[in-house]
Amino acid sequence: MSNRALLEVIALDAEDAVAAQAGGADRLELVTDMAADGLTPPLKVFESIRSAVDIPLRVMLRAADGFAAGDIDVLVDKARTLRAAGAEEFVLGFLDQDGHADLVAVERLVAELNGRPWTFHRAIDRAADRDVLRKHLADLPGLDTYLTAGSPSGVDAGMDVLLDEAARAELPGYEPQIMVGGGLRLDHLPRLRAAGIEAFHIGGAARPGGWSGPVDSAAVREWRTALDS
Repeated sequence: MSNRALLEVIALDAEDAVAAQAGGADRLELVTDMAADGLTPPLKVFESIRSAVDIPLRVMLRAADGFAAGDIDVLVDKARTLRAAGAEEFVLGFLDQDGHADLVAVERLVAELNGRPWTFHRAIDRAADRDVLRKHLADLPGLDTYLTAGSPSGVDAGMDVLLDEAARAELPGYEPQIMVGGGLRLDHLPRLRAAGIEAFHIGGAARPGGWSGPVDSAAVREWRTALDS
């Protein structure tokens, strides 16, 4: 079994998905509306991507910009609909007004996922206390990944936090995989890999033309090659 680093790429549609897989992506994060930093995609978009590629998909469960859950009933309904259509992996994460994990909202959605794997996204980078958040979420079923830059400002500012958390992998709350994303550059990879981090997430880096253009398979391949070297 391969133990190569995992490369996750944001996909907005089937064209993105096909290009990302061709470039060597291991998994896709499916979102819509990047102006709002990524919301739950329409069902038809999930279905078109699922039929276009055969790599794992993680579907965003998020209804509005920011990290408040909003109407959790709406998100529960979307999760139920996506699961019925074949979605098996998800991305979510909410904070309350004090910057702590919104356990009521998260637990409602996690119950709907019924043990399926999920990522807690970059809400952790806005948390009042990252360590407390991790410990509050530690026993939730299915949580296997934290998507984080270590800082709201990106990997440059968060590097020391990422390295510190990677060193705590055996401690309670730190067992989920760290997946680094948010201002991630190729020159960050050596330090992160040396610290044992093995999962990486790219969005704009896969789109030389910006968010108005599609994923470019050659750009993804550059990341795949760098991770494999």
